[in-house]
Amino acid sequence: MITRFRKLQVKGELYLVILLLCSALFFALTVKNMQARPAGSMANGRYTLVIDPGHGGIDGGAIALNGAKESDINLAIALKLQKLAEFYGYPPVMTRTDDQKRADMSSYSEHEDLVYRTQLINAVPHGVLLSIHQNSYPTSQPSGAQVLYAKGESSRRLGELTHSKIVSTLQQTNRRVAEPAPGSLYITANARCPAILVECGFVSNPFDLDDLMDSGYQTAFAAVLLASFVEFDSQTIKT
Repeated sequence: MITRFRKLQVKGELYLVILLLCSALFFALTVKNMQARPAGSMANGRYTLVIDPGHGGIDGGAIALNGAKESDINLAIALKLQKLAEFYGYPPVMTRTDDQKRADMSSYSEHEDLVYRTQLINAVPHGVLLSIHQNSYPTSQPSGAQVLYAKGESSRRLGELTHSKIVSTLQQTNRRVAEPAPGSLYITANARCPAILVECGFVSNPFDLDDLMDSGYQTAFAAVLLASFVEFDSQTIKT
């Protein structure tokens, strides 16, 4: 019988392997980019990663049975993604890095906040949006990540690529598929760039929640998201 300590060891080893694999992919794709693009064009030729940690402040999003807020998990994964992206030479734009602007109940408007985020996203030249969220359901059975993509071929390609990498590296038993984002999702409906919304898991499922609150898993998930973005960027030739 595997002890809890051994399970934690296995988890840690898995996350390390994922990070190493992603590092190798980043290196290979960076070299490919350098070979494929003319000298001096690399910085201008890249997409700019835009990271949107969903909700925030008084808008906690979904709340888990243990009181954990979706917004906090979103931000934790997003900040890890930000650090990884900066380390690998893809400095991102963040729609938020804390809850400071969303802490005042009297001045907060969810709609105005979504409009603000969307305007910020659309102002980024050659942006690619990754909006990070968590799912929830009235019962605890549903589990697993799912990627929703905005309209357009580029968004669909990015969404399917990202979902595939999440499943193959982190959630091999996940049977969900990437799907078009519903029109009711304001940011993906109004973003004028390739855009996806990533539901990283279900905070209503205790097993998903255990992973989602684990710092190592958050880092591994962020690494998979960045690997997906880097591969998407390397496959896209912009004029």
